[in-house]
Amino acid sequence: MTTLTSGRGTRVLVRAPGPAELRPARTHRRRRALELTLATAVPVLLVLLWQLAATRAWIDDRVYPAPSTILSDGWDRAAAGDLWPDVRATTRRVLAGYAVGTAAGYLLGLLMGSLPLVKAALEPLLDALYVVPKLALLPVFLNMFGLGEGPQVALVAVTVFFFVWISTMSAVIAVPSGHRDAGRVFGASPWQMFRHVLLPASLPAVLVGARIAAGVAVLVIVASEQIAATDGLGHLIFDSRALFQNDVMFVGIVCVAVLGVVFSELIRLAGRLLTPWAPRDRGRGQS
Repeated sequence: MTTLTSGRGTRVLVRAPGPAELRPARTHRRRRALELTLATAVPVLLVLLWQLAATRAWIDDRVYPAPSTILSDGWDRAAAGDLWPDVRATTRRVLAGYAVGTAAGYLLGLLMGSLPLVKAALEPLLDALYVVPKLALLPVFLNMFGLGEGPQVALVAVTVFFFVWISTMSAVIAVPSGHRDAGRVFGASPWQMFRHVLLPASLPAVLVGARIAAGVAVLVIVASEQIAATDGLGHLIFDSRALFQNDVMFVGIVCVAVLGVVFSELIRLAGRLLTPWAPRDRGRGQS
């Protein structure tokens, strides 16, 4: 930054362009490389520290098996075909419940966000139900659907419903009134108002809620499977702990983590494809 003085003594500060302005593409690549390095290095270092602690007997490897032991056991179970039935059961329940809950939450959130009278009629009831711990509803669903897939899917659907409903209703309400006024001025029909005004303006916030719901759906199904299921990753984790097979328990935990990350990233990818006009998440890079 340099200082220039005009003829009348006025001082003007002139800022020289930096690397980000002169070479934006190169700066972006370096920033992205740094972010990826940090995102990879932190979990790798933690796993290496865990491995070292287990091999040096700093921790009891019977309770906290080394990552190499967990990886070996997981590979053996996958190769023998013992792991995939539980993975498929959990994935099937999550996808079914997520689809039902997302559809119901989006439709009701859109309706309540667009019609004040519907919002006034239903919001107190839904707010009261929202604060009820969802696992407390599992006995109700067991009475309704009996043993099997029904209670698990219903629990995920109800959990996802509230996250999507709240994000959708809030996003629709937050659409600027100027957008709505512009649609009315051009004589937009209710469908055109939804298609060209409400949908593009609210969809980014709706997808954020959907991505949060994806992670919570995995959490809820694992807890539910520990209580009322005979298969699935939650049942695998709980049953292995009861039998003191801690290596198998950690295999199940790792599978749950991978499932949650993959599911959440798929929703994030869908959001980028559906809303190319929306800003990217911070820390994910700008294009």
